[in-house]
Amino acid sequence: MTTATPPSRTEPSGASASASHPVGPPSAPTPSPAGPSAADRRRPAFGWRLRFAVLALIWGFSFLLIKVGTEGYAPFQVTFGRLLFGTAVLAAAMAVRREGLPRGARTWAHLTVAAFFLNALPFSLFAYAELTIPSTLAGICNATSPLWGMALSLVALSEDRPTRRRVAGLGIGFIGVLTVLGAWQGFSGLDVGGTAMALLASLSYPVGWIYVRRTLAGSSHSHLSLTGAQLMLATLQLAVVTPLFTTLPSSLPVVPLLAVVALGALGTGLAMLLQYGLVAEVGPTTATMVTYFIPVIATAAGVTLLDERLGWNTPVGALIVLAGAALTQSGSGPKRAGQRVRQPATRTRRVRP
Repeated sequence: MTTATPPSRTEPSGASASASHPVGPPSAPTPSPAGPSAADRRRPAFGWRLRFAVLALIWGFSFLLIKVGTEGYAPFQVTFGRLLFGTAVLAAAMAVRREGLPRGARTWAHLTVAAFFLNALPFSLFAYAELTIPSTLAGICNATSPLWGMALSLVALSEDRPTRRRVAGLGIGFIGVLTVLGAWQGFSGLDVGGTAMALLASLSYPVGWIYVRRTLAGSSHSHLSLTGAQLMLATLQLAVVTPLFTTLPSSLPVVPLLAVVALGALGTGLAMLLQYGLVAEVGPTTATMVTYFIPVIATAAGVTLLDERLGWNTPVGALIVLAGAALTQSGSGPKRAGQRVRQPATRTRRVRP
């Protein structure tokens, strides 16, 4: 799902967890790596847990909202609307907190690239994927982002040293992917194109997270400022692309329109604000655990509300994927978690869709 977050999982950071849908997953001041402030420590313990649950629900339902949105509008239109309404929420938050946009041509150039890999590309790919695959499968594919991130970081980030546990997690995770896809059946009954797009969307998040980590780490700008600028740039990218590949809808179906509004305002804008607040209060490790709830909620929503069917291999494979993803994230010390908190730009991971 997601979002323009700093790499918090394998990351999504990003704005997600990463983003989620996802993606990514912004709080005004950059959280200190030393941990939550005294004010945060005085907050009731149930407070952050409630926000954690709300964030998991929002991102988990994002795949259902994408599916409903594409029933009335073209995928690029759904993505453009999602980014537009998400940007509006962050712009309002920036106005309330009196945050300005970041300065510097180099910063804006890096944010343009981050906006493409963390927002414009994965959001569009998930929207196109759900034309032919169920939302449940899209949500499970999103959970592979930590696996892609682990594999890519071993190549692109020299400070990320492989351990036996993390490599084992990578192998287990991809066995889970093959289980979800029913590899022993020759992938029969599976739309290869749609599934490939969903997996490419999941891969796009860690590519963006690694780019952000290498180019924007240590920026003096706040997460909210960077994320707001990034979403604005992604919106501009879709504003250019959408008219080239779509035509204006002849009607405005209300339910799909409401789904797009909710996807943007809640699944993108509000979700990013919630995630960065969690990172500041309880730290990135706990905050990004939301990643593991997203496919569960996405599956439950798809089955109960959209009447999507599941074979036994889908939930079993999803559990294997989540187990592998959890192993790839083991062994991260507090220092690394602190470093990630200081990094900019979005979903959390997760976050993903």
